[in-house]
Amino acid sequence: MDKTKIKDLIDEALDLNKSLFLIDFFISEGNKIKITVDGDNGVPLSECIRISRNVEHNLDREEEDFSLEVTTPDIAHPLTQKRQYIKNINRILKVKTSEQDFEGTLVEADDDKIVLNWKAREPKPIGKGKVTVQKAVTITYNEIKEAKVKIVF
Repeated sequence: MDKTKIKDLIDEALDLNKSLFLIDFFISEGNKIKITVDGDNGVPLSECIRISRNVEHNLDREEEDFSLEVTTPDIAHPLTQKRQYIKNINRILKVKTSEQDFEGTLVEADDDKIVLNWKAREPKPIGKGKVTVQKAVTITYNEIKEAKVKIVF
């Protein structure tokens, strides 16, 4: 299978809806094509179908047999693109860095970094007991080993 041709077909389909973006695609043995897309406002099923048809109708099954799957990332899938962070502002993230793990509300995401806020209980500076303090951390994208949205029921 021609990976470049498939990537061009995906890009062509995504150009028709600028709110969608490619997360990943790969071709496994047996020509199984798996395309994962996300969107700034989610991805309707109709868009997955449209992308699938654009790719499928421009490949010749007589030349090479293939299977095709167009999906969205599931909730267990880590965030990989900056646009995914922006989409998830005000949600709770679990972020792993090489130094430490953080869990907090994503309050800011730009081209270089993210900012998480959370509350923590710490001992009072004077006397017994604890006080609740607001904490924040700024993390650059290259420091992030893995980041996932935490599901809260």
